[in-house]
Amino acid sequence: MKIVCVGGGPASLYFSILMKQAFPQVSIEVYERNKADDTFGWGVVFSRETLGNLASRDPESYRQIESRFAYWDDIETYVGGQCITSTGHGFCGLSRRELLLILQTRAQALGVQLNFQHELKPDQIPAADLVLAADGVHSALREHGAAHFKPSLDWRKCKFIWLGTTRPLRAFTFVFKNTEWGLFQVHAYPFEKPGSKAEAVSTWIVEMREETWRQAGLDKLDEAQSVAFLEKIFADDLGGHRLLPNKSVWRTFPTVRCEHWHHGNTVLMGDAVHTAHFSIGSGTKLAMEDAMSLVDAFKAHGVSDVPKVLAAYEDAHKSDVLRLQRAAQTSLEWFENSARYLQQEPVQFTFNLMTRSKRITWDNLRQRDPQLVAKVDAWFAQTNHGLRKKDGSPAPPVFAPFTLRGLELPNRIAVSPMCQYMAKDGVPDDWHLVHLGSRAMGGAGLVLTEMTDVSAEGRISYGCTGLYNDAHTAAWKRIVDFVHQHSNSKIGVQLSHAGRKASCQLPWQGDASLSAAEGAWQTWAPSAIAYASNWHVPKEMDAAHMALVKSQFVEATRRALVAGFDLIELHCAHGYLLSEFLSPLANRRTDAYGGSLANRLRYPLEIFDAMRAVWPKEKPIAVRISASDWLGPDGLTVDDAVEISKAFKAHGADIIDVSSGGNVPESKPDFGRMFQVPFAEAVRYRADVPVMAVGGIMSADHANTIVAAGRADMCALARAHLSDPYLTARFAKEEGVDTVAWAKPYHSVRPMPKPMVPRKVD
Repeated sequence: MKIVCVGGGPASLYFSILMKQAFPQVSIEVYERNKADDTFGWGVVFSRETLGNLASRDPESYRQIESRFAYWDDIETYVGGQCITSTGHGFCGLSRRELLLILQTRAQALGVQLNFQHELKPDQIPAADLVLAADGVHSALREHGAAHFKPSLDWRKCKFIWLGTTRPLRAFTFVFKNTEWGLFQVHAYPFEKPGSKAEAVSTWIVEMREETWRQAGLDKLDEAQSVAFLEKIFADDLGGHRLLPNKSVWRTFPTVRCEHWHHGNTVLMGDAVHTAHFSIGSGTKLAMEDAMSLVDAFKAHGVSDVPKVLAAYEDAHKSDVLRLQRAAQTSLEWFENSARYLQQEPVQFTFNLMTRSKRITWDNLRQRDPQLVAKVDAWFAQTNHGLRKKDGSPAPPVFAPFTLRGLELPNRIAVSPMCQYMAKDGVPDDWHLVHLGSRAMGGAGLVLTEMTDVSAEGRISYGCTGLYNDAHTAAWKRIVDFVHQHSNSKIGVQLSHAGRKASCQLPWQGDASLSAAEGAWQTWAPSAIAYASNWHVPKEMDAAHMALVKSQFVEATRRALVAGFDLIELHCAHGYLLSEFLSPLANRRTDAYGGSLANRLRYPLEIFDAMRAVWPKEKPIAVRISASDWLGPDGLTVDDAVEISKAFKAHGADIIDVSSGGNVPESKPDFGRMFQVPFAEAVRYRADVPVMAVGGIMSADHANTIVAAGRADMCALARAHLSDPYLTARFAKEEGVDTVAWAKPYHSVRPMPKPMVPRKVD
């Protein structure tokens, strides 16, 4: 078998080493355009977690690499005139040049042929059984086969320059410096051992928004001028040390993704197929893990069927890469927007930074660095009137009360609306009493009902609850009274109209439109456009029907007051009627209620105003929105969500519950834990309004992470509450926080106060 590797970086070299070990008879040639000792950039970083994989795969190269490592545990964040240190992270680094030389020497010792200063164009590839395309971000082989690989390159919003410095660093170092042009930020780390005689001992990457870069005039400076400019900006941080260039040009980072990783006998690896932003230090790690995974596929399937091996490699490895890319993208976007966090106290800013990618959470960081998390908890408690544990230490952030108008919520956890489809004629029954009552007794600060419809025709299905007659009011009052009597939770009703997504089967029956034989009813929408090809085509609402629906929302609001609800949430999300008015994908009207965002907002705001007029001033109203249609600029975007939130705030909304999707079936949400939190965070900072985050928030740990970092004011958990109704109470017990109104029969398991010690009287 003959293998040709295009590109002589860590992916090709490490693959060649491992492949030669597994299959010594295989012929491998590596072609690299640069010299053997050329490299651009300075150091590379590994977590200690990654080292175990390297040690087990090739102990010989690992020993050489490990002997050159600089180790450190700390991360230092310089912001707001302070340095906040976080410990317990476990990093190591070495010179990229040293890494390449070690891998080159090891590969040659195993019989790999290395060809330097030899650039292969796509039409010059020698005949081979396998072509490994590891030719970097600007991969010529990927572009040559773009029709098959289907790459996408997302060029991001910041400019960065990769420099070295003579300043020895003891930690991973972040520097945030506000200048007259905007925020400059540094990602720096050591890559030489203390006492090294190397000229450059640390990496110093400077990054900023492109508009800041232009305003500072850096777009007009060459390499030497840029270095001189940055040495002045960071003179205090460099402490008299120099910055060193190495073909250091200003770059824009591209997030590279490919729909397919292989075609025929060619496979993409490393930056040619995927990139991960340097803020999480995983580019080299990913490249070497690509090599490990491909060799594993050869070991499992042999060398005789290359297409089968490549398919197995992609199937087995792709999901892990995509997961890390999601974390890297979240981190990248954090740094693109880091200027918004400068208003935070340095300790909160640092916690926000540490948890930005979602790979580190409040609990995980508490295990690594309990002192930092204790400082964060103490600051949050002091700032937000938080409670204390029985031992006198501050309670976790989610236990801080939160006030909306005259309503004080006992904590920051909400039970998200979850349709149950168990009502009869819109009447909630014992199922709903147990469902909502148990979660209130479970300690959540706010319990929200399922989507509750303002008319029979506004229901999604026959199983949906309503609030449009006396029977509904009485049934809801029974549930509200139970919650108030047996818990200290507050309860809100989510009012809605399903619009074109009405008249559906129950989800477990197929979740499609009802047929005429099943009792389908006429649906209404802003435009006569079906949700999907096999769904009912709704009627376009005229002025009379719009007036009718508005009056139904007002009547439901009055009934909510009689039932005793503490809060109303107006549902403008997930593709139901008011969401349809907001989204350009569902609203194609040409009158005053269609077209521009301001026009599409008009009807939801009219309904909100009419509800606010009959709802007591001391009681809050929340609004749930879909912040994105997940279809780019053709649908709702985050920018739209900010403007929508500003408008509702101006009309008296008290908190925005930020979700996404649901308007069209073509949406492709990027699901994952806490996946919608960035939308909530954008609304919170850019619209200056309290927000409730929702979406993949699976635990009190996640909620603490979000609230402590200032990404949201509250967290709404859905599925986590389905599996654990007592989530908040259980967490309170574990943490020794006695804030839950435990029912008397349950007192035996509530947190008990410390025994009183009699004070000695002299």
